[in-house]
Amino acid sequence: MPRIIVGLGNPGPEYEGTRHNVGFAVVDALARRLRTAGWRRGFRSLWAEGTWRGQPVVLLKPQTYMNLSGEAVAQACRNLRVPPGEVLVIYDDLDLPPGHLRLRPRGSAGGHRGVASIIASLGQDDFPRLRVGIGRPPAGVDAADYVLAPFAPEERPLMTAAVQRAAEAVLAVLATGLERAMSRYNGPTPWPSGTQGAGAGGGGEREE
Repeated sequence: MPRIIVGLGNPGPEYEGTRHNVGFAVVDALARRLRTAGWRRGFRSLWAEGTWRGQPVVLLKPQTYMNLSGEAVAQACRNLRVPPGEVLVIYDDLDLPPGHLRLRPRGSAGGHRGVASIIASLGQDDFPRLRVGIGRPPAGVDAADYVLAPFAPEERPLMTAAVQRAAEAVLAVLATGLERAMSRYNGPTPWPSGTQGAGAGGGGEREE
C-alpha cells in the first residue's frame, strides 16, 4: 500500500510561488528527490509515483482549487485503497512564523479551508499533516491577499530553505516514523548562510 503525500495549493501559473502554494512547492521538491517519472493527471489532481527506502509513495497536487481539495484526496484514497491515516497533508500556516515546520498526527483545520475540505471529505481529522509557517500579514494587509501573493524578496532565501527542509521531514516520516521526525524537524528553519533574517511576517505559534 502506498503512502499518499498531498501538497495543497491552487492550480495555474498565476499562483506559482505564492504563499498559499507552499504545499505544492514541497511536493515538487519531493518529486525531484524521489526521481519520479513525471506528473500524470488523475483523481482531479496531478500525481506521481515513487519509492523511498522500499516504501511506495504517491505524490498528489489537487487541481480543484484549495477549497475543494478534499474531493481530490478522497478520490485518490478510494481508487488507491489507502486509508486516511496513510495520507500526509502539507500546507501553509499563517499562525506559524515564516519557515517554522510543525508535524502533527492529527488536528483541526485551524482555519485552513483546504484542510477543512479534506476533513469533510474523509469524514475525519485523524491524518498526519505538516504545516509550513508563512507568518501573519503586515498591518493593513488582508489575509486573503497576503496568502495569494508571492513571497517578498527578503523572505525567499528562508522559505526556499524551509521547502527543502519540509521535504526532508516528509522523507524522515517515511523512513523512521512520525514521532522521530517530529522531534527532529518541528521548529524554525535556520537562515541559509550568507543571508540575514529580515523579520518579515509575524505570527505566534498555535498548538492543536
